[in-house]
Order: sequence, then structure tokens, then C-alpha cells
Amino acid sequence: MLNKLWMASLGLGIMISCTSKETNIESAEMESKVTLMTLDPGHFHAGLIHKTMYSTVDSTVYIFAPEGAELKDHLNRISGYNNRTESPTAWNLEVYSGADYLQRMVKTKPGNVMMVAGKNDQKIDYILAAIENGIHVYADKPLVINAEGFQKLKKAFAMAQEKNLLLYDIMTERFEITTLLQRELSQLPEVFGTLEKGSPDNPSISKESVHHFFKYVSGAPLIRPDWFFDVSKEGEGIVDVTTHLVDLVQWEAFPDQILDTTDVEMIQARRWATPMSLEQFQKVTGKDMLPDFLKKDFKNEQLEVYSNGEMIYKLKDIHAKVSVIWNFQAPEGAGDTHFSLMRGTKADLIIRQGKEENYKPALYVKLKSDQESALQNALTQTLSSKYPGLNFQKMPSGEYQVMIPDHYHNGHEAHFAQVTEKFLEYFQNKNMPSWEVPNMITKYYTTTLAREFALK
Repeated sequence: MLNKLWMASLGLGIMISCTSKETNIESAEMESKVTLMTLDPGHFHAGLIHKTMYSTVDSTVYIFAPEGAELKDHLNRISGYNNRTESPTAWNLEVYSGADYLQRMVKTKPGNVMMVAGKNDQKIDYILAAIENGIHVYADKPLVINAEGFQKLKKAFAMAQEKNLLLYDIMTERFEITTLLQRELSQLPEVFGTLEKGSPDNPSISKESVHHFFKYVSGAPLIRPDWFFDVSKEGEGIVDVTTHLVDLVQWEAFPDQILDTTDVEMIQARRWATPMSLEQFQKVTGKDMLPDFLKKDFKNEQLEVYSNGEMIYKLKDIHAKVSVIWNFQAPEGAGDTHFSLMRGTKADLIIRQGKEENYKPALYVKLKSDQESALQNALTQTLSSKYPGLNFQKMPSGEYQVMIPDHYHNGHEAHFAQVTEKFLEYFQNKNMPSWEVPNMITKYYTTTLAREFALK
């Protein structure tokens, strides 16, 4: 019998299964339903996909994890979604907590899709174990954080193809409305012309992402695990957040095209640290003491976290620059920000998210000739069937801001449901585009190669 305990005393309001029973459930393909197995949820992204229920996903989620604060945080987050007043979810959680959590998952296989978000150094080994045992994988980025991991990733993709399994990473930034419209406008030659080739000093595509260690998620202060600040586990910034930016370079510059590692030429890359005081470390982790594994990075009374990175590279015939910066905490009223520039022969497409934009992403078009009517036609006619309500406003700078109705701005957390729906579509209809896997391989080749360059 499963020993089922209601954790009401902990305020969880969700069902937990602490079991020693061998279920021996076969992992037969369930074409109509996805049953999720969450493995070692060490990152809050593991919970964000559960802010929404999905018609093709079973409401019971099987969680396999070691005991500890990270598991408790994950359960509390989903409990908050289950117990909220507006649109509560109804997830039923069956939890196995024990040191052999990975072995138990692959042995019992109560689900058919493993979801993983946590320690990035272990993630590729989790992925390989799942694929070897006939389990689909839906994983938070990054899948790998170094060249050794990249070799394992190629093996995982080859094995997934042999076994007809999905291995897919969570690329939320493809669903940000300003990015979607930047991509759409770049495909309209009457507005954008063609993408400039650029140079190392003046790339045709530039993307910069600014993040913060301390912030609020789902209305509550985010407590990060102490290992998050160990780049040997989390990964340096140049292989972590840059995953999104490199993905967007590929997705926007070469839409629906298959890319290969031979298309990548790394030109230069660098890395640098964000210093953090002990007081700041305590604030963001809730830990009173610096753990032994971080003492190697503690210098001059500061914890040095190599969370920042920049790469300049050539993808086919275009030059791209990707940068990621981590500060401790955003200014009052601010948050994580994103900058993106695509330079065309007729116009530049620019996303800014600074103080003037109230720290919300906004898309601007800088025309290089008199084609205002072409821009108006693109927004109010060409794109109107897909994105009704678009317009533009000329700014004092001479740029044109694309005016986007508020309902398109649904926020970063909502993008997790959108990318999950895309994964479910691929699972149900077996229609994942042929470019997705080779482009994932190319993406992680790029990030891990940049790390090698930065370490030289």
C-alpha cells in the first residue's frame, strides 16, 4: 500500500506519496495523455510549468527527488497554484524522496515524460538515463554547461532518434511578443530589406540580457539554493542564460532552417565575475554560512560568481554578439531586462526594456529611408490576421515604436505554459520541425565553444 500523507500541517494542501512500493509500471506510450515525472526540481522553473493545467496532461505528477529544502520549495510553489483564489490548478503530487530517486524513476516509470530543472552539471546524466530507459525529456535550459557535456548531449539526441523519443529544451523567449514581432518584421523585405552581414566590431545581431540574483517570482521573494552560485554546478553565465540568446539569433536570422555546428565560427569570448557580499548571499539563499564548496570563490570578503559572459561569433555569413550580465538586485520598480538589435538594409529593429519603457520590453523600428507607409501596411494589414490591433507611433528620436495591445504582454512566467503547449503539440502530433534538433545541437555547440574560448 502507498503510504499517502496529507501535508496540511505544513500548509501544502497537496497529496504526497512516500512509498517504498515497487510499482513496476511499464512505460507504454500513452498517445492521448502525457504523464509527467519531475526529477530533482532544484530550480523554480520546474514549478512554473504547473501554473497552468493542460488538457492532454494527466493531473497526477510523479516527483522523484532527494529530501531537502529544494523539494519543499517546489511543493510549496505548486501548492500556491493549487490554492490560489483565481483559476486554481488541481495537481495531485505523488512524491518519492530518497537518495535513489533517479534509479527509482527509471525502474518504476509511472510516467512517460521526464521534466527536469535544477543542477545543470547533473542534468545531461539525468537526460541520458531517461532516454536510455524509453522516457521522453522536457528540460529547462541549459542542457549542458561544458564541452564534455556537449559530447554526451550528441549521444542523447542520437539515442532519442533511434528510440523515437522527444528531447526538447524550454525556450520561453520565443514567446515574448516583441521578439515575435521583431522576427516577423525582419521577414518583410519591404520594411526590413535583408539582414546585414555585419562585422565583429558592428554585428548584424546583438542581444544582451540583464538578470538579478534577488527578485520576486509569483509575488514572493525568490530563495535560490546555495549551489546556484557554484558555476561548476549551475554553469557560467556564458553557457546558461546565453542559451536563450543564441537560440533567438538562430531562430530570427535563419527561421525554419537547419543549422550545423560547421556553420559556427567563434571569434572571441570573455567572462567576468559578479561580486557578492556575505550579507547578500544570506539574503538570497537564507543560509547563515557560506558552504565549503563555495569557499574557493570567496576572495577579498566577496563571493565571486562568474555569471557574466560575452561572445562574438559568425553564424553562416552573419556576425552576432551575445552578452549576459548578472547584478545582485534590480533598482526599485525594475527587473530583468532584454536588449535586441537586428540591422537590416532598410531598417533596424530594436527591443529595449529600460527606464524609459518602464522596464517593459518595447519594439522600435529605425527606418533608413522613407518607407513609413510600408511599415504602416505591415503592421495594420500584413500582420493583422495574426496580431490584430498593431500600430506605430513616431518618437522624438525619429524611431517608430510599435504599439502593441496590452493583452499580448503576458509576462515571462506565462511563457512557460506557452512553450509547454508547443512541446505537447509535438508529442501528440509527432510534428516537431526537422530543424529543431540540429539547431539545438548547434546552439549548445556555440555556448560550450564560447566557454572554451573565454577560459583561454
